[in-house]
Amino acid sequence: MFRRMLIGGFTVLLLLGVGRIADAQVSVNIGINLPAPPALVAIPSSPVTYAPSVGANFFFYGGQYFVFQNGGWFMSARYNGPWAAVAPEYVPRPILGVPVRYYRHAPAEWRHARREGPPPWAAHYGRRWEEGDRHHEGFRDDHRDEHHHG
Repeated sequence: MFRRMLIGGFTVLLLLGVGRIADAQVSVNIGINLPAPPALVAIPSSPVTYAPSVGANFFFYGGQYFVFQNGGWFMSARYNGPWAAVAPEYVPRPILGVPVRYYRHAPAEWRHARREGPPPWAAHYGRRWEEGDRHHEGFRDDHRDEHHHG
């Protein structure tokens, strides 16, 4: 009986340790170290807000923070992380629809894009970002009501 409990306890500890290692690998340091939550400003005609005082492409939508940096997206439930890399097809459509003018550090390849329109994602990611209908289709309309009435 004691041997079973010892083996069971060891197995649980091993599994908990492996889970912590997996968590550590998911978290990414993107260099955002804010002393307090940043002031968020609404983007006109969008359920997304952004932080003009932060020196990064820093957005908030649906209870999550999003940062676009070095050609990739990162997401966190907290303003200071921990951050997780997000594949383009899992970034909510309202975030991808934020006009270029709200990006603090727009990539050089966007210099010819309309500042009042969304970035040219197809050129950046190919058609991949349009995949995953359950992540994009109707997302703007569903969350717009939550944003304005929640």
